[in-house]
Amino acid sequence: MNKHSLYILFLLAAFACVQCTKISKSEDKISLPTEVVEIIKKGITQGLTPGIAMALIDSSGIHYMNFGKTTSDGTEVNEHTIYEIGSITKAFTGILLAQQVLDGDIQLDQEISALLPNRQKIPVVDDIEITVGNLTDHTSGLPRMPSNFNPTNPNNPFADYSVEQMYEFISNYHPKHPVGSTYEYSNIGQGLLGHLLALNQNTTYEDLMVQTIATPLQMADTRIVFTSRMKENLAPGHSNGEVVENWDLPTLAGAGAIRSSAADMAKFISANLGYTNTPLTEAMSLSHQIRHNKAGNMSVAMAWHVKKDENQDIIWHNGRTGGYCSFVGFNKETGKGIVLLTNSSTYADDITEIGLYIMDPDGGLTARKFKSDAIILPESLLKQYLGVYELQPNLRLTITKEGTQLYGQVTGQQRFEMYAENDSSFFLTTVKAQITFQQKKGETNNLILYQLGQKITGKKIE
Repeated sequence: MNKHSLYILFLLAAFACVQCTKISKSEDKISLPTEVVEIIKKGITQGLTPGIAMALIDSSGIHYMNFGKTTSDGTEVNEHTIYEIGSITKAFTGILLAQQVLDGDIQLDQEISALLPNRQKIPVVDDIEITVGNLTDHTSGLPRMPSNFNPTNPNNPFADYSVEQMYEFISNYHPKHPVGSTYEYSNIGQGLLGHLLALNQNTTYEDLMVQTIATPLQMADTRIVFTSRMKENLAPGHSNGEVVENWDLPTLAGAGAIRSSAADMAKFISANLGYTNTPLTEAMSLSHQIRHNKAGNMSVAMAWHVKKDENQDIIWHNGRTGGYCSFVGFNKETGKGIVLLTNSSTYADDITEIGLYIMDPDGGLTARKFKSDAIILPESLLKQYLGVYELQPNLRLTITKEGTQLYGQVTGQQRFEMYAENDSSFFLTTVKAQITFQQKKGETNNLILYQLGQKITGKKIE
């Protein structure tokens, strides 16, 4: 397995019954697979999330299914409960771009330097300039996060990141790849795109989003700045069972600043499916068009990710902030869509897996492990696994820990969480993969990565 393949590998709870509110012209009941209900109930019982707001959309209408409470002793979740939707905001940014393209206000192949104040020169590789289209499909060469990101308050990390800092970063960053050559998920790129779209209309990102999307779709609870009603219905964010601060993203709003409800997000997905008579139909359709297939087993549209197989395309995005995670997806062939919102960042991987499974039951669910399946190992045992393991020349997997949580990190990539299923084997939730540690004479000397039918041995070198 080559280095690129390994990059793809690591890229990316007590109710007896389901509370279900249904808004539909049809009286037919809609239900969830039993295994999904059990996984959700288990996650709430184990404290991974206080509750989940869900909406299922099909040709008969919108069907709400709400689980748990806003906090352990709070109010019951409903379709008007407010959550941060995180990176699902990027899909809104893609639609805003599509609308400006259709209006003739911007072009996908337009160089971003022409849109920036003072026409700043952006460093590039091979003299290929970054375009608006590169920003929306994550091929700009800009990284996930800017290197000058140094928050005063780590619990609300984006709050003091300024426009000036963003300009400073993009003007001095030297890309590792030529523009357009490589998919690299970029929060700074999407935040910059939202900023440029707002500048292009002489307004703010929030006002542009409200005017273009929220107002036409009657999404009164979809805003960046909380309204009084949104504050009343807010589900406090949680991380590892503790209430945490909300995140504010004034500069990188287009990457993840929106707050919304299941009711409003169901309207958004219904419109994307064509069930709603809206002036956004053409812009939404444009935003769904695949721009490249450079993201492993995914295709990428205008911010949207597209899971393709022989029979269907699932268009989706997920989101995560310090205290929330979310998932939306839809299938234009079947006319079905889903919204999943929860106020726990700890539940992010499970929410995405549940959402994709509901959209594509043939994709399997029981073969995947969930955080609620993990066991807790003593720190003394975990310490034996810490170190650096060589997977290939110049490609290493570093194992670290915080408390009883083990983490892995491949050279040059984001770290990921590892969950114990026995004393020596750990599973990942972001992908179907397992890591097993091997010992000889009481010393850990190797690990084995199992994924996609392959077995890769990593020798411990540090």
